[in-house]
Amino acid sequence: MNTERFIAKRIIQGNGNSNRFSRPIVRISVLGIALGLAIMILTLCIVVGFQNEIKKKIIGFGSHISITNYDSNVSNEPQPINKQQSFLEALAVNPEIKHVQIYTTKVGIIKTKTVNEEVLLKGVGADYDWKFIKDNLQKGKTFVVNDTGLVRDIVISKSLSDKLELKLNDKMVIYFLIKKPDSISGGYEQRAKVFYISGIYETGYSEIDDKLALVDIRQIQKLNYWNENQIGGFEIALKDIKKMDHVNDEVNALIGQGLSSQTIRQSNPAVFSWLDLFDVNAVIVITFIILVAGINMITALLILILERTNMIGILKALGANNFSIQKIFLYNAGYLITKGMMWGNLLGIGLALLQKYFRFLKLDKSQYYMDAIPIDINIYTIALLNIGTLTCCLLMLIVPSFIVSKITPVKAIRFT
Repeated sequence: MNTERFIAKRIIQGNGNSNRFSRPIVRISVLGIALGLAIMILTLCIVVGFQNEIKKKIIGFGSHISITNYDSNVSNEPQPINKQQSFLEALAVNPEIKHVQIYTTKVGIIKTKTVNEEVLLKGVGADYDWKFIKDNLQKGKTFVVNDTGLVRDIVISKSLSDKLELKLNDKMVIYFLIKKPDSISGGYEQRAKVFYISGIYETGYSEIDDKLALVDIRQIQKLNYWNENQIGGFEIALKDIKKMDHVNDEVNALIGQGLSSQTIRQSNPAVFSWLDLFDVNAVIVITFIILVAGINMITALLILILERTNMIGILKALGANNFSIQKIFLYNAGYLITKGMMWGNLLGIGLALLQKYFRFLKLDKSQYYMDAIPIDINIYTIALLNIGTLTCCLLMLIVPSFIVSKITPVKAIRFT
């Protein structure tokens, strides 16, 4: 039998008179651990949920990796590359790559009776994955690119349709400034294209919603005087975002000279740096909460030791050493910490599940890019948080438990 654990259990189950002084303090300490752990779980779920939601929106518009002409600049007017590339076969058999699609972009101006608005057209082909747009489609439908002819449909955002006071099936005239193919410098012409609104989407990510529209890639090819094999680039969707940098290195090794591949993080460094700051904030919050919980338990442990001074003296008189008595109180503290963590898990995970499925805590979509606080529940991360909290609290209790060594049997037995 484990004697220390047996005595600790009897202390925990002791009658009301023996615990009358320490009981309220212990309850406060257990409550502090429960609330602290619940807050830490909610902090992690919200931070990870917010990061994943923003990343999902950015990647949904631009995929994980893009391949473009090495000479392309950041003006959303890419230099054309050939659609027929030898490396496509290698990309198709890469187990980490889920999908490859062609695209190009073009800046235009929409003119209506009341307003002029800049728009970024993204030209997509028959291989385009519409899942993200369909998941966020508010009205209408997407279009299908086929061989029957140029598609004149356009999918725009709700914010654009509101600004331009346009609705489904309305005609939209977009004006472009095009460099003439036979001109070396300065030879530009203005051209106009007519589209019809087939769908209206809303993701809440205003940085892109406010300007992006999707059209048939052949419309932009025709505008730019490109042939059917000239495109702006390729977009690569991966199965696991964590392997994005590794796959990008492989892609760069495949594509050779004249082309460049970059990850969505490299093309949006400011956004991802901003998201990384959330990790720092979460670490600071969790560190302070664990410190507070540890201090609460130190207080409770000291009270328990002082209240049991007489018992400590008797145990020492019977031959118990300091380490054995320390273990009794550490077992006691461990039980109280575990009890608090159990309630903290129930409270934290319960509130996270309620928010995840009922979304009762709302956000201003224009400020936070989403209409409700996002939640991402990762059992593995929560388990590590529990282990870390228990370990840190117990380590913090080792030093104050040494007060047992200062108690002498003679003085302790006289203590009442």
